[in-house]
Amino acid sequence: MTKQSFLKGTFILIIAGMITKILGFVNKMVVARIIGEEGIGLYMMAYPTLMLTVTLTQLGLPVAISKMVAEADALNDRKKIKKILTVSFLTVGILSIIFTAVMVILAPLLAKTVFTDPRTIYPLLAIAPIVPIVAVASVLRGYFQGLQDMKPYAYSQVIEQVVRISLVAFLTTTLLPYGIEYAAGGTMISGVIGEFISLLYMISMFKRRKRVKIRKDFWGFLHNGKQTFKQLMNIALPTTGSRLIGSISYFLEPIIISHSLYLAGVSTIVATKQYGELEGFAIPLLILPSFITFALQTSLVPTISEAQATHNIETIHYRLNQALKIAMITGGISIVVSYVFAEPLMTLMYHSPGSAVYIYVMGPFFFLFYFQGPLQAVLQALDLANAALINSFIGAAVKLLTIFALASRPELGIIGAALGFVASVVLVTLLHLATVIKKVGFSLVLKDYVKGIFSIIITGCFANFLMKHFLLDWGLLPRTMTLIVITVIFYFIVIRATRLLKKEELSSFPIIGKWVV
Repeated sequence: MTKQSFLKGTFILIIAGMITKILGFVNKMVVARIIGEEGIGLYMMAYPTLMLTVTLTQLGLPVAISKMVAEADALNDRKKIKKILTVSFLTVGILSIIFTAVMVILAPLLAKTVFTDPRTIYPLLAIAPIVPIVAVASVLRGYFQGLQDMKPYAYSQVIEQVVRISLVAFLTTTLLPYGIEYAAGGTMISGVIGEFISLLYMISMFKRRKRVKIRKDFWGFLHNGKQTFKQLMNIALPTTGSRLIGSISYFLEPIIISHSLYLAGVSTIVATKQYGELEGFAIPLLILPSFITFALQTSLVPTISEAQATHNIETIHYRLNQALKIAMITGGISIVVSYVFAEPLMTLMYHSPGSAVYIYVMGPFFFLFYFQGPLQAVLQALDLANAALINSFIGAAVKLLTIFALASRPELGIIGAALGFVASVVLVTLLHLATVIKKVGFSLVLKDYVKGIFSIIITGCFANFLMKHFLLDWGLLPRTMTLIVITVIFYFIVIRATRLLKKEELSSFPIIGKWVV
């Protein structure tokens, strides 16, 4: 078993996440061009239901498994690791059977009474088989992350997207003649198959690298695993509470938005289209580099857990500052690119230039989104998940209330929903930061943020200048890609010039480090 350092493990997840995001965007572009905004709207209306079901099934176990395996591995306690796995597999197995059945049974009722468009029944039924697959994969993911071996999970992400994108065009095109709802269901089916192949890879890696034999005396370890189950639940329940709030909020979003738009005088078909533009086109672009903050969050949990076990407060502060700085750098360039190049990007990806308006409204505020992941990881690793739960609940409540209050006004409509997302992002990030500062005495390195904000503003002005004056007739795609590459290069030149990223930090990354040295 190969154990990676914090930065190396993060780097592996970043590369895999970047590949996955690129493939995911290609997948969405293909689907959007086949089934359009209406089909995307049907897909996005059903997707939150899946997220809610998966959250209930996983029960927050990936984070709990990662934390407990990291602590047990530090003590070389293989019996403890086996107890963690046996208890976790049985728990998600039972829950996945229950919630998959509930999802299938309730799909017709949800489509007819909860959602304003009854055609959502087809994507709801198509996605149901993914629940047990994701549940089992989540246990293996937590196990590998706890051992700080990020490669199996990273590779499985890429495999899932490759399989999905290989099937999605065929399935959606084949089913489209039967109706747009069937084509949306075909998109879901391609995701189910992709997740299944990804799970098979994770299982093969577990067998190849395993340090414990799960089937040997399984029931004996399970019978003696009551204490382990309690320990897992003490970590998992507050963690899943935060995710459950997010999933419930995500589940309620299309319902509240569609009904709010109805009150504003927007027809059902137009509301579905607008929701598809906001949730399916604009927000994914704004959070495109979120795979970097997810990588930081994933790597931070076992790293901070080990530091807490040894009472090494200095390491906790250092790693958190390091993670937040990386989040600021990546979030900054993401917001600059998505904001300045919003219209050409929306045109190129979705043939929907009108969707750029959502980027202009939300972009500047979504910068704070990139800090949420690292901050929440620290709260979870330090057994402060209850605080994260409260913060998430406040943010979700404010978001839904704001959406209903603003989206139901005819003069705002769907823009009111966008403002609701903004309010939640800003509030939750600030609450997480305040909690971390209060609980662990953490303090921000202010000079880094001054340098970061300066770099972002200068780069934004430079990119805007390019957009207005670089008018060569190259065609939309080559011109846009060229300007984005020039902007990114300029941004990192500014970062190096301000010494926001130091040579010794760059040298810690694999591949990049060798080049720097």
